[in-house]
Amino acid sequence: MIDAIAFKFRTVTQWVQLPEEYGHWRGVHNRLRTRAVDGAWERGFIALITQADADEDVSRVVSVDSTIARAHQHAAGARKKASLVLAGEPAHHAIAGPAAD
Repeated sequence: MIDAIAFKFRTVTQWVQLPEEYGHWRGVHNRLRTRAVDGAWERGFIALITQADADEDVSRVVSVDSTIARAHQHAAGARKKASLVLAGEPAHHAIAGPAAD
């Protein structure tokens, strides 16, 4: 199951595209969710970090954020009609900076 989950997130594929060698995708997905809900992944991570700390083998911490922030096209600097621009909103508030005119 760990290999299946690692494959899915490493290749950034849909669950339904999981190769048959890992089993049915729905079963793998359900096991992942069940263990996330019951805290098994967190307990495992804490146990690994605790052991590494006891062995003085902690050299770095990696934090992964799976947050997706969606923005309207205008937030990336797309051209705006004068009537759509918010009054007093600076151009540098766009994600990509000011739009090129």
